[in-house]
Amino acid sequence: MSQYPPAPQSVDELEANLSEPDAALIESLAALDGDIMFLGVGGKMGPTMARMARRALDAAGSKRKVIGVSRFGSIELRAKLNSWGIETHACDLLDEDAVAQLPDAPLIVSMSGFKFGATQNPSYSWAMNCHVPAIICKRYRASRIVAFSTGNVYGRVPIIDQDGNVNHGSTETDHLQPDGEYAMTAVGRERMYEHFSRTLNIPLVLLRLNYATELRYGVLVDLAHDVAAGRPIDVSMSRVNVIWLADANRLALRAFTHCNSPARVINLAGEEILSLRKTAEQFGTLLQREITIRGTEGTNALLNDGRAGHLILGQPQVPATQMIAWTADWIRRGGESLGKPTHFQTTDGKF
Repeated sequence: MSQYPPAPQSVDELEANLSEPDAALIESLAALDGDIMFLGVGGKMGPTMARMARRALDAAGSKRKVIGVSRFGSIELRAKLNSWGIETHACDLLDEDAVAQLPDAPLIVSMSGFKFGATQNPSYSWAMNCHVPAIICKRYRASRIVAFSTGNVYGRVPIIDQDGNVNHGSTETDHLQPDGEYAMTAVGRERMYEHFSRTLNIPLVLLRLNYATELRYGVLVDLAHDVAAGRPIDVSMSRVNVIWLADANRLALRAFTHCNSPARVINLAGEEILSLRKTAEQFGTLLQREITIRGTEGTNALLNDGRAGHLILGQPQVPATQMIAWTADWIRRGGESLGKPTHFQTTDGKF
């Protein structure tokens, strides 16, 4: 018998798992005042995080609003959010006049950004990642803001540290070494938030995320699909760390109580450093597939040390072994995929 709870058997079960608040989050959000707005709610994390906030407020007996803002290219997504009790507004965040018409909210989660296609469309990447934060900060200068960033701002680090131990990754105080157009705009995004946090006295947290995963999307999903299809596994990016999306949602929402001016930086990452080769072998066993390794294991990887964040926000609850087992079960049963590769193997910074 498995040591883990049964894997979600449907999208409904999965989304319920990804949006379930714990007691600490319920207490944390209940202690704050005002509505919660998610800017860029239409991405991969936004829907279940907004639903988690709604469920936490409901559990606390609060009637405060949870508001989701996106362009909403998907009518189905907007309808789903509405069915979960989330008020929705369609808005292009590059349109300053449209942003001015959005409702007030004392608590803002900013998830806007542009990654895939940044190399082909760099000007749009700079606009979305650096200009939008200025628009958001000026509009919501009276709010607390939790803004998402990325571990890509650090660049790659040696997988073995100077003492011969496995490197847990970059820490919040490390020097930033962005590699490629996207990572440079991500640093620019942070600098804009930092500037307005200081000049407008906005309490703000920057969350550097690596890598949120669930059963329809993420590093583990990409790797498992490659194993299942018999494709060679490229081990050039030889180490990764992942965090279950429900844990990432929960810890991100708890960051509101740590907003500060000047802005505070917190890494959002899992506890374990995974070997790509060993993880592929695990998937091979679970999916009953032979694996073929391609490339040479690199000595550097994009790794994010989340341990300081765990002391502040709480410990992730789902270990990598459970994520791997659930992912294999989901793919073996033909579970739904979002069809959006993470390109985590990228080693030249070009997305």
